[in-house]
Amino acid sequence: MQPNVTLSPALRISVHGIVQGVGFRPFVYRLAHRYALMGTVVNNGEGVCIHVGGPAAALEAFVAALQSEAPPVARINHIEVRPAEPVTEDTTFRILPSQQGARPSTQIAPDIALCADCLHEILDPGNRRFGYPFTNCTNCGPRFSIVERIPYDRPNTSMRVFPMCAECHREYHDPLDRRFHAQPNACPVCGPQLSWHDREGLPLAGDCLALAAHALAEGRVVAIKGLGGFHLATDACSEQAVTTLRVRKNRPSKPLAIMVKDLETAARFCRLSDEEARLLSSPEHPIVLVEQRADSGLAAAVAPGLGHIGLMLPYTPLHHLLLNQPQTPLALVMTSGNRSDEPICTGNEEALSRLHGLADFFLLHNRDIVTRVDDSVARIMDGKVRLLRRARGYSPVPILLRQPTKDILACGAEMKNNFCIVRNNEAYISQHIGELTDVANYDFYLESINHLQTVLAVAPEQTACDRHPDYLSSRYALGRSALCREIQHHHAHIGAVMAEQGLAGPVLGVVLDGSGYGGDGTIFGGEVYRADRNGFTRLARLSHLPLPGGDRAAEQPWRMAMALLFQGMGPAALIEARQPASLLTIAPDKKHLIGQMMAKGLNCPLTSSCGRLFDAVSALLGLCLVSDYEGQAAMLLEHQAHLALDEGVPSFYPPTFREEEGLSLIETAPLAALICRDLAAGVAIPVIARRFHLWLVASLGEILNGVRQQTGITDVVLSGGCMQNKLLFETLAEQVRAAGFSVHAGELAPMNDGGIALGQALIGGHECV
Repeated sequence: MQPNVTLSPALRISVHGIVQGVGFRPFVYRLAHRYALMGTVVNNGEGVCIHVGGPAAALEAFVAALQSEAPPVARINHIEVRPAEPVTEDTTFRILPSQQGARPSTQIAPDIALCADCLHEILDPGNRRFGYPFTNCTNCGPRFSIVERIPYDRPNTSMRVFPMCAECHREYHDPLDRRFHAQPNACPVCGPQLSWHDREGLPLAGDCLALAAHALAEGRVVAIKGLGGFHLATDACSEQAVTTLRVRKNRPSKPLAIMVKDLETAARFCRLSDEEARLLSSPEHPIVLVEQRADSGLAAAVAPGLGHIGLMLPYTPLHHLLLNQPQTPLALVMTSGNRSDEPICTGNEEALSRLHGLADFFLLHNRDIVTRVDDSVARIMDGKVRLLRRARGYSPVPILLRQPTKDILACGAEMKNNFCIVRNNEAYISQHIGELTDVANYDFYLESINHLQTVLAVAPEQTACDRHPDYLSSRYALGRSALCREIQHHHAHIGAVMAEQGLAGPVLGVVLDGSGYGGDGTIFGGEVYRADRNGFTRLARLSHLPLPGGDRAAEQPWRMAMALLFQGMGPAALIEARQPASLLTIAPDKKHLIGQMMAKGLNCPLTSSCGRLFDAVSALLGLCLVSDYEGQAAMLLEHQAHLALDEGVPSFYPPTFREEEGLSLIETAPLAALICRDLAAGVAIPVIARRFHLWLVASLGEILNGVRQQTGITDVVLSGGCMQNKLLFETLAEQVRAAGFSVHAGELAPMNDGGIALGQALIGGHECV
């Protein structure tokens, strides 16, 4: 929308958003010259400030072009235009040195994938940057991962130690060059350099990229220093190479991401929709979950038992040059450079120490990474891009809050942690941190809070956190500020969607996840709420299952299978003849012990968790008895249900309901008998898996229809980690929409616990206003 102003012979224009480090000033300079205007443009603490004068018609065209022709990676939030004193300083248009105000409000650009122009240069033998792995311009390259503070100028980045050569200096100071004020600008003469090292860290002479390609072709594991951290790379088509990496990293079966040269190569391994292809090629270049071809040639160990894989395209010049080496395998595993559940490595010495024994070789460089930024992960669901992990390319781009919200630090959850800082009604969600149960990750968490506060030049007094008393993020928030608001876990899930979608509420919220602290002695995880910023009311839930052994049940889905059997059959569930074949592999004494625990209520907290219900069904079907990564049982169950498409559309199990203490309950007790009956009748496992999914969708649909009659609310929010299940989410959204509801779900804020901090910020900031 164009600014509505009365134009005069001179204007003061303030442009707010991501407008620094993205070529905005040279863009303004070129526009001014196009329309023969005079004046100045400067970066300041609020964004970009323009003082411009000239004929009224030229000024009008200039203002319109600011938005319609802005650089591709700029993100304009709003433009303020007001009449100004005439321009008298000069008869030309000039770019002034950056200024800094008392309270900065400018935004920092995320790291941006290599642009087409730079790619052409590094592949052109006649160009001076041919083969240079640190090529960039104002349209691409490192930003957030190298900045220490604002304004975003070279002395405030890790590039300050690389003085520019005469040619780079000329580009940097030429307003008509696309490298004008490109802070990471460099070339082979003056910029960062690669080095090649053996497993002990000793430097080896030779062509680094050719040596890396040769090592990968031989099935070796190479640690590669990238944009926001290290990757561990190996040949994705070699079963032996992938298995070796898994053993060394102690990652038995959690799926691994792959990188391929281009979309044409990607199509050899996966089935790509047009939307997925566009997302893979976007400036953010996330990992995208896509359907793997049955005859792809990828090693089975890349994503065991799953039909989808995480795929990305090269996003740095180093990646492009490596994948263009003749010996480089067609597909590379590119997994985070860390030991399982630790933060990714960023420093050279750190990597040589922490990745010793994991990597056979190290491809290093001497440009420092200021802050760790992992790869983002996304999936196209219900026709929209939905982030499952928000990091490179997306952080720290803010989400604009449409309701007044106090400056606040929201400290996030324990799993899939990130945090959120609200400044000037803009919510800055941090990059993915990970599980705070690990000491190193908690240190990374504290380091990242300090870094983002420095970059944003803000340190909020107010904090918000989860109500769970044992979360380290909650302890940090409570210890940091007396002005701390504790937000219920599921309320925050709903709040995240309300914040992103600009919903004032009230809404009906369906939250399906693994666990949420409820405060009533049980563990929430399959609930329907009425909610707004002020509070929430629980309206319905899944019926309770015992959680034998507490958290151990999440690691051993066979325990949840026993719980579902016990719920439906009572003590008869312990009779092996009544158990499905999958559970006969579990020692009878272990099952007997679990049965005694449930019968006596010993260490068996009650849960309405949808995640644990998925675990139970997955184990009954023999898909996953013991998990080695979070969500494994549910992911395997989703894949089997997807295969049932080849069997036609099966009927679903009939939903049953009851009322208890003012809540509507979806009865899960009948499921065990229904599933065991189908197994005994020889019904295919994919059909049973799909019947379960359809049962859950039908049950929630009936619940929502009922609560709409009570409340009159037609806006439905879908959230929680279980909603990452594409089949469940899309089927539920379609049915709910067909029933006349408006459906809302996370897009830029993950539906899993990676969105919790945004919801905490919206709700906690409202309470603080």
